[in-house]
Amino acid sequence: MNFKEIHIGQMVETKVAENGIGISRICNFFKSSEEEIKKMYLQDNLPTDILLKWSKLLEYDFFRLYSQHLILYAPPAATREKQDKSSKLPQFRKSIYTKEVIDFILEQITTKEMTKTQVIEHYRIPKTTLYKWISKYENSEN
Repeated sequence: MNFKEIHIGQMVETKVAENGIGISRICNFFKSSEEEIKKMYLQDNLPTDILLKWSKLLEYDFFRLYSQHLILYAPPAATREKQDKSSKLPQFRKSIYTKEVIDFILEQITTKEMTKTQVIEHYRIPKTTLYKWISKYENSEN
């Protein structure tokens, strides 16, 4: 899974095919024509309200793809000071790592594309977390 370049339309189309949902049901759900649905499949990104509807219809959290992108590719916070400021928005303490992200990171180490230290520095993953993954998934493969 390439979390760097997300083509959400293609991913939605793939999930529709996997779920075997008919175009007539989709058109009814969105109150749109078949042509408009097919245009959505071609778009790199979709408005959040539309993506939320797709997530509900297909029972898949498409927003998680963007969260994983942020975990892997967003620059680190400039200072701790900025994070401590109060905000009216909810604050999230931990990053959410999906199995796909863990597999991707462990593959970087296994194929020697990156060292453990490089992974820790580049993706800002705590050292203990990385070593727990290595231990857990090494044992589960044996």
